Amino acid sequence: MSASLEGIMVLDLTRILAGPWCTQILADLGAEVIKVEKPGVGDDTRHWGPPWVVAQSGERADSAYYTAANRNKKSVSVDISTERGQELVRALALRADVLVENYKVGDLARYGLGQEQLRALNPQLIYCSITGYGQDGPYAQRPGYDFVFQGEGGLMSVTGERDDKLGGGPQKVGVAVTDLTTGLYASIAVLAALNHRHRTQRGQYIDMALLDCITALGANHAATYLITGGVPKRYGNAHAVMVPYQVFRTADGYIIVAAGNDAQWQRFCAAIDRHDLGADPSYATVAGRVTGRSVLIPQIEATMAVKPSDWWLQRLHEHEVPSGRINDYSQVFAHPQVLHRGVRVEVPDSRGGTMPVVASPIRLSDSPVRYRNAPPQLGEHTRDVLSRILGLNTDEIDRLQRDRVI
Repeated sequence: MSASLEGIMVLDLTRILAGPWCTQILADLGAEVIKVEKPGVGDDTRHWGPPWVVAQSGERADSAYYTAANRNKKSVSVDISTERGQELVRALALRADVLVENYKVGDLARYGLGQEQLRALNPQLIYCSITGYGQDGPYAQRPGYDFVFQGEGGLMSVTGERDDKLGGGPQKVGVAVTDLTTGLYASIAVLAALNHRHRTQRGQYIDMALLDCITALGANHAATYLITGGVPKRYGNAHAVMVPYQVFRTADGYIIVAAGNDAQWQRFCAAIDRHDLGADPSYATVAGRVTGRSVLIPQIEATMAVKPSDWWLQRLHEHEVPSGRINDYSQVFAHPQVLHRGVRVEVPDSRGGTMPVVASPIRLSDSPVRYRNAPPQLGEHTRDVLSRILGLNTDEIDRLQRDRVI
């Protein structure tokens, strides 16, 4: 079976996470992704360790962080600060369908590699720029990392425990959710632009900003503010408009209960043998439980603290109440459903053996994701790409290496 994006060539001038996450999705879907990196240095995240990947030979390789966003790609090391390096990237862009970059605003234009310059040479090129604040506006020139945008985009204002509780205050999400969200939105934008090009034969420019993406991720919180003018608050592990929808302490740990509607509330009351709460008209509706949460929740907490987690989870399962454990990643990858779904896969590593990676969650029946190769070593495919795609001979490639262009 052919891959969904087979025949699409992506020129990847990104590093860190948002850009590489986008291009890894495209690579997983079958595109040939050529990652252009600075010779001798490469993507910053190659050096973000420990922990490190250890090759079959025992040699220390790249960081584990780097492996998260760079499988199925080819690495070409080119110094774009040199005139010859810029010529090589332009030549690749002439043959590419998509270019994704996350340099600071205007940086690539200084090298003759900006979107207007390259799209003038290749009108069918889809050129996607990923920056912190976008290509224009009063903050366009400012740098920033995921953490900054979790704060500026409102996410931290609704993440963390309430100010009046122990440990209260704003909290960032445990993964770089701004980068990951931007990578997802960027890949969607690229796919949309490819479909548009299929109809019109024209490429286009995509301007993606981390601040835009994390603000959009505010979803119902952002909508609540726009509609009511009221600023959403932090509820810790509780929910603003669903009760009970939170973590409860049990006799030996913690579990999550997520009763999202009135029918589930009644089943929950039956599961914990609190028929009195189920019969109380004050709590019969979502609105009543939200309004009365300060009285209701302590009663549930007292009941849940009596029995161990396994006992409660079995009861809740029997009564069809959404619930679950709080797993660490060793427990996640031992989870029966995770094992069944094949979420861990082994990909061939050019250093020998295989490397474990987290499978793509995209499940396509006729053009499934393929795991062709592990994240590449720096410059691993330079000679192959320059020879196969640009037609350079061995002497020309050797000269480029001697001149430190590659």
